[in-house]
Amino acid sequence: MSIPEPILQIIDKLTKANHEAYIVGGCVRDLVLSEVEGLRDAKPKDWDITTSARPEQIQKLFKKSFYDNAFGTVGVITDSDDETLKVIEITTFRTEAKYSDKRHPDKVEFAKTVEEDLMRRDFTINAIAAEIRNTKYEVRNSRPATRDPQTSLVLIDPYNGQADLKKGIIRTVGNPDERFSEDALRLMRAIRFATTLDFAIEENTLKSIQKNAPLLQEIAKERIKDELEKILMSKRAHFGIMYLAETGLLKYILPEFERGIGISQNHHHPFDCFYHGIASLEFAVSENYNLELRLAALLHDIGKPYVKENLGTRSTFYNHAQFGAKVTETILKRLKFSNKVIEKVVHLVRFHLFYYETDIVTESGVRRLLVRIGKDNAQDFIALRMCDRFGSRVPKIKPYGLRHLEYMFEKVSSDPITPKMLKINGDDIMKLLKIEPGPRIGLILNALLEEVLDDPKKNKKTLLKKMVQDFAKLSAKALEKKANKIHEFKEEKIAKIKAKFWVK
Repeated sequence: MSIPEPILQIIDKLTKANHEAYIVGGCVRDLVLSEVEGLRDAKPKDWDITTSARPEQIQKLFKKSFYDNAFGTVGVITDSDDETLKVIEITTFRTEAKYSDKRHPDKVEFAKTVEEDLMRRDFTINAIAAEIRNTKYEVRNSRPATRDPQTSLVLIDPYNGQADLKKGIIRTVGNPDERFSEDALRLMRAIRFATTLDFAIEENTLKSIQKNAPLLQEIAKERIKDELEKILMSKRAHFGIMYLAETGLLKYILPEFERGIGISQNHHHPFDCFYHGIASLEFAVSENYNLELRLAALLHDIGKPYVKENLGTRSTFYNHAQFGAKVTETILKRLKFSNKVIEKVVHLVRFHLFYYETDIVTESGVRRLLVRIGKDNAQDFIALRMCDRFGSRVPKIKPYGLRHLEYMFEKVSSDPITPKMLKINGDDIMKLLKIEPGPRIGLILNALLEEVLDDPKKNKKTLLKKMVQDFAKLSAKALEKKANKIHEFKEEKIAKIKAKFWVK
């Protein structure tokens, strides 16, 4: 068993002071998993220690520590370079009373034994403690302290968590209704563990999740977001979302996405809106895409159920991308995702439905597409389109048209596509026209960019200065119309052209 040195040092110090000390919870689960034949190597990510020592006794032993909660948990600061080991949480044995708010215990009482502490845990696989034997340090001939390398673990497992780990089962400690009513987030945690570990949920536990699903409404959105993110970032994220739907939890997390169940699409799509999103997420997972792309893959067609017209193969979904972007923003704000994540995912959903035809495309058209989606986002839109195509089960995930688009992106990558890339700036314009700062400066810069998008060779200071003087003669209305052209995209006209290579 590979136990990090800071953990061994803390355990050693506690036991030398005549306190019981054990590693507990997820780290023990993962250590046991790594030893179970036929299961994956599950390296512990977090290390928690439980002890008979009271918080004040822990702080007396560890000067670099803090205690600012009501749950008997002391944070001990270590000298480790490993981020996961910089702060180790040590919690006094405790029991918990009634949970009136379905989130927090009304009071916390310290327990006398580790077995009592394990009674309050959520699932049997997390209710295992381990005593580390042979951690004693000795100083020999004034050299640094050394430790007996024969470290071994003695497991305390009153609820047969080891057996459930070997069988691949998620089961609550004791009565599932009681465990879920204590902390309703455990409903999602059960799905998360089943997803990340590829385990089955024990029958009574599963029935209890379905029965108690409405309790999830009591949980803070930030906590729900954290669990959802862990599911989405797992290797079986698409199964996790389906598990949430099957247990009735999804309606309290992503009701807008669940609305897509049974909403059929046209002849381009073999799946309904719900399973199309699931399948698109599956591809994002297989390619190990980041959180933003996984969210965009799942939600890119979320607007379709709201705008669907006609039935069967004649179904249409006009403006579903624009509407879907608004729905996506509502969801992500409700779940308290960061502004950075919200902005990126909404942008991907808003512009995921672009058309590109290799026979009629021009470099100017690609530059204008980059203005719309942002040069830094180009590869993400390619990736999202591949997710979409996989979700539609088309023969080629990356057809010629998409590969050609990548080539064109690269070809025009150094061309100016933002006002900042012009050879002239706002200060230059104010000096040239002898005017004060104001919105007219921005309009002139956009009008200049409109010219340069068509012909990058015009991006020369002398030519730009001449154009500035010409634009200065225009009325405010005429200048605004010219400046806003960079935001106009003639999708309707392009869509009418019979294409040989559509990227759909």
